[in-house]
Amino acid sequence: MRRVMSALRPLAKVWFRSEVRGLARIPQGGGLLVSNHSGGVLPMDIPVLAADFYEYFDYERPLFALGHDILFRGPQAELFRKAGLIPASRASADAALRSGAIVVVFPGGDYDAFRPTWHANTIDFNGRTGYVTTALNAGVPLVPTVSIGGQENQVYLSRGQWLGRRLGLPRLLRTDVVPLTFGVPFGVTTLLPLNLPLPAKIVTEVLEPIDIAAEFGPDPDVTMVDKHVRAVMQQALDDLAARRRFPVIG
Repeated sequence: MRRVMSALRPLAKVWFRSEVRGLARIPQGGGLLVSNHSGGVLPMDIPVLAADFYEYFDYERPLFALGHDILFRGPQAELFRKAGLIPASRASADAALRSGAIVVVFPGGDYDAFRPTWHANTIDFNGRTGYVTTALNAGVPLVPTVSIGGQENQVYLSRGQWLGRRLGLPRLLRTDVVPLTFGVPFGVTTLLPLNLPLPAKIVTEVLEPIDIAAEFGPDPDVTMVDKHVRAVMQQALDDLAARRRFPVIG
């Protein structure tokens, strides 16, 4: 991780001028950090968080992130595993959480990462609530986290889900997203958005942990917990957006 972060930290700190707030709120022991996901094919959420996480806690405390199946296909899979990426399955998340690690989950996945620019500051997990059950089963707190700026690295026009379904992507890749974006230097692109990311300032904030059993009882309604988590995150993201002076500049 030291070697990985030596390469990623300059990208986060220099190009994206990243800032992470509230790391002291991360509890001791295991915790499920739930976040919005931004940046399309170059999501910087994990590098931005990790750059400050390891400076604050040092490298003795592990940080894992749940990743889509497609990331574990091909020659890059072993590197991703060594860098703390684990398959987005209940079993792998449970094992990591019970080991006392912090695990990052992006419930919205690629649906969230390619949200249109005019919804850049909207918390939308596309109805996915499995993260609540994962935290409950492992007996760990949920740690809501919000990030702003990542969705400003180019203009996101459409998720292109209609095209993804026509191409049969849900069956092949477990996704229906075929993004349509606009950026530099190629203008409008789809399928492979190859435009360079704009140097948008990224600010991430860790919020107060939520002890699900203490706040919602021993047999909580998962949908109610999800609704509460998203409301807390939306308020925090609105606050960050209100303090942001200009897109990209920050």
